[in-house]
Amino acid sequence: MPNKKPSPFLEGMRDGLPIGLGYFAVAFSLGIAAKSAGVTPLQGFTASFLCMASAGEYALFTLIGAGAPVIEVIVLTLITNARYFLMSCALSQRFSPDTPFFHRLTVGAVVTDEIFGATIARKGYVEPAYNYGIMLLAVPGWSVGTALGIIMGTLLPARLVSALSVALYGMFLATIIPPMKKSLPIALCVACGFLFSWLFGVLPLLSEISTGMRTIILTVVLSAAAALIFPAKEEARDE
Repeated sequence: MPNKKPSPFLEGMRDGLPIGLGYFAVAFSLGIAAKSAGVTPLQGFTASFLCMASAGEYALFTLIGAGAPVIEVIVLTLITNARYFLMSCALSQRFSPDTPFFHRLTVGAVVTDEIFGATIARKGYVEPAYNYGIMLLAVPGWSVGTALGIIMGTLLPARLVSALSVALYGMFLATIIPPMKKSLPIALCVACGFLFSWLFGVLPLLSEISTGMRTIILTVVLSAAAALIFPAKEEARDE
């Protein structure tokens, strides 16, 4: 008797297990950084439950720790996470035409780089049940990891907390270095980002701009300049 194919939900849980474990490890380091910003475990859990984005949340907690105005926090978080709008739009094209709006909204609200990659690689229409299976493990892994990181940051010695907080920077380096090796435009964008960020911190007038506003300006200007100078080739867009 042939083996019965597992349901999309179980397949999602299978693929979501390594994602959830990876999220837990990264979110733990994020929680250490959140502790330094004065975020409580409940606040960190809620933030990660509602916003599953490492770079976006790190920017969020950094601005909170710096006492940035609410509007700067909102704008920077929106800009940092803007790529998820594009991912959600791409996933919407893979749904069956008769998929209810509720499922489209729920799947689109919980899109990360890893979840998008796992979902878009499936053949045929996207089944909402598959994404729900991934979410069942990925969302708790991210939110619980953040809360536990904050708790451990409270219990551990200050020196050890400072050492563990470096792990998050290692994650960002692991994210940007491989694309930099493959793409000269990306390498130039990253180098310009470091350079102009440093200049904003030392030049007389620019250094008076708040941290959040600096990041917003650099993100918008550098991304727009990169799009104009290095436009995507037609064949790459088609692919």
